[in-house]
Order: sequence, then structure tokens, then C-alpha cells
Amino acid sequence: MVIFLNFTYKEAVDYIEEIPKFTSKNKLEHTRECLRRLGDPQKNFRVIHVAGTNGKGSVCAFLTSVLREAGYSCGLFTSPHLVTINERFQINEEVIGNQAFVSAFQKVKQLSDELVEEGSYHPTYFEFLFLMGMVIFAEAGVEFVTLETGLGGRLDATNIITPCASVITGIGHDHMQLLGDTLEEIAWEKGGIIKAGVPLITAENKPSCLQVFDTICAQQGSPLYRARPSHVRRDEAGHICFDLDELSGLCLSSPASYQAENAALAVKTVRLLFPGIETAHIRSALFSAGWAGRFQLLHKDPDVIVDGAHNREGVEALCETLRGMPVDTVIFSVLKDKECGRMIETIRQVCRHLILCSFEQGRLADLQSLAHQHGLPLAHDLRTVLKARMACDSRIVISGSLYFVSEAVRLFQDGEI
Repeated sequence: MVIFLNFTYKEAVDYIEEIPKFTSKNKLEHTRECLRRLGDPQKNFRVIHVAGTNGKGSVCAFLTSVLREAGYSCGLFTSPHLVTINERFQINEEVIGNQAFVSAFQKVKQLSDELVEEGSYHPTYFEFLFLMGMVIFAEAGVEFVTLETGLGGRLDATNIITPCASVITGIGHDHMQLLGDTLEEIAWEKGGIIKAGVPLITAENKPSCLQVFDTICAQQGSPLYRARPSHVRRDEAGHICFDLDELSGLCLSSPASYQAENAALAVKTVRLLFPGIETAHIRSALFSAGWAGRFQLLHKDPDVIVDGAHNREGVEALCETLRGMPVDTVIFSVLKDKECGRMIETIRQVCRHLILCSFEQGRLADLQSLAHQHGLPLAHDLRTVLKARMACDSRIVISGSLYFVSEAVRLFQDGEI
């Protein structure tokens, strides 16, 4: 494809951000045709496809870390980003530079212009970025790509890929207006990534959801493997450790107990693909891996931690960790399509002070009503309330919507706190 466009990085980002984010998906045939016209870049590497309700980004990070430790070159595609849109694309655990971003953007932008001229559909926001990712990874010459679904699985733009392994984290209550009212319906949508003959590895433990996966795997002739950590504990330094199958004493640098399940899922997957992988590589990779926005320490003395727990199961997993450590304040904000009241009541059991905080987001819940209903204070500026609570010199957790968490990350990165 001959490129005649000449965009700056800012112009490229501005163009993408103007594409509507929350809109109907194009058909998968559209995405498949787009890739064909880009030269089928996805055929240049092997893919591990990851879906699920919570933990997808963490699983992708653990997978990539273990593969890198074993000597493979890897791409990583995730969403959403916290601060810069480049974060969605990593090569060998490094966020791509602006030049690589613009180069891929121009290829997809030219294709988009051609499609519009032909009377076809413009790629959606997520589809545009997914197409860019496939171009970026093909041009980088990576051997593997860890690919996170955007939303759901069956109808997600990423589902045109035939992976070497399908991975599904636990199933929970999120995006129910799009994926279904029951966990079984949500599991069926997530299970749409299972491909014929391709193994499924899952951390799911609920019998009803496992039955859905069993049914799909039987139809597809795909083997199903379960990954469940055992003997999860915290060592003297506060690190989470666990056992998996015959491997014992696998440790993470994170104190978040929920990461044991995500790490176990990644290890099980890599060991199925590469049975001879060295245990030393697994141990080193797990301890060095981390994921921004998931129990991430932004500041010490006092500790300020961010965690993007934005649905029922995410909040319950966060609170399980917080019960093992003293927390003075949780600052929380949530979007209106979540189980707001239930999440608030769960959080207030593990901290001395729970503060709701508004921020600029069109889909924000009615925090004024929630604050009144639950007898909680409501702040209107994260920077102000955070500085006030930090002056008390006690541990603070900022949680809820990933858009809210990103605001906290920006404050520290920009030196405003």
C-alpha cells in the first residue's frame, strides 16, 4: 500500500479520539476484509487470545513476561490505556514510540478513506486501533502477540484471529446490557473466542459457566484446561505466593491476592504451549511482571495505591486483599452502568473512610444520590481530596472506573501531587 498521508503524532491521536467510542460494532467480515487489504499482517505471528471479565490485562502481562523470559519476541495489545494511547501497543514489554504509532496510523487511515469512498463502513474506534496493532506487530517481526479482547468475545473485532491458545479469565457481572443478564449468557459471549481444535485455558470455577465452556469446546473439538492456584499466601515481605500443579512457591512482587489466579492462568497456558519451558524462567518472569492500574503503588509514605476495580467481582477481589492490610481511605468513583450500591457497601467494610469523588466523564453515576443514600462524603476534585488525605499520613486506595484511576496516575506523572 502506497502511503500519501503526512500526519503528526498529535494529529493522528486527535483523529482517533474523534471516532465514536461507544457505538455499534462492524461485522467481523468487515474487520477480516480490512486486514486482507492491509496484507493480512496477523498471519506473521502466533497469537494467544485473552477474554474474560476481570484480569485480562494482568494475564496478558504475565503471559508476555514468561514468553520474553523464555527468549521469544512478543507484542502485546490491550485496552483501555491509562495515560497515553501508545500504551495499547507494546513490543517486548516496551510501549511503542510515536513514529511507529504514526506509521501504522497512516496505513489504517488511508484504508479507512478508501472504504468511505467506496460507500463502506469506517472502522470503529476499537477496530481502528486493532488494525493498527496488527500492522505494528507485523512490522516489528514479533513471534507472539498476546491479544486482549475489547468487549465480550464472540463479536469482538479481535475474534477474526485464529490463535494457538484461547484464554478466558473468570466470568463476572459487567457490561450486562450488552453481554447478557446472566453469568451463563456472559460466558457464552466470552466463549465465542474458542476456535476449532484450539485449546481453551480458563480460570473460571463456577459450574454453570464451566458447563457453557464444556459445551462450546465439545462442539469445536477443543480441549479444555483449568488453571487454579492453590495454597495462596503472603510471604514475610508481603509478596503473594502460590502453587500450581507440581510447581510450588511461585511468587509475585504484588501484594494483591487476586493476581495469583491471573498468574496461574498465564503459567498454565505457556506450559501447555511449551512443555519444556524452564521453571527458573517462570519464576523470574512472574516476579518481574506488573500491570499499570492494578494494585499499583503510586506513592510511598503515605502509600497511595490505584486499582481499577470497576465491577462487582473486581471490588470483591480488591477487598479480599485490603482485609489483610490496614487502609485508612478509599476514594472511589464509578460509572452508571455498574452495581454501584453493592460495590460501595463492600468497600466500606475494609476502610475507615470511604469518599466518593466525581470526575469528568459523561457516563458517571449519580454520585450525589449515592453519597446521600449511603451517608458518604462527596468530593468534586481528586487532586484536592487526595492531598488532604495524604496529609493524614495513612494508606490510601483510589479505585473504581479505569478512567478515574487514569486521572490519579496523571496527577502523579505530571507532578501535581
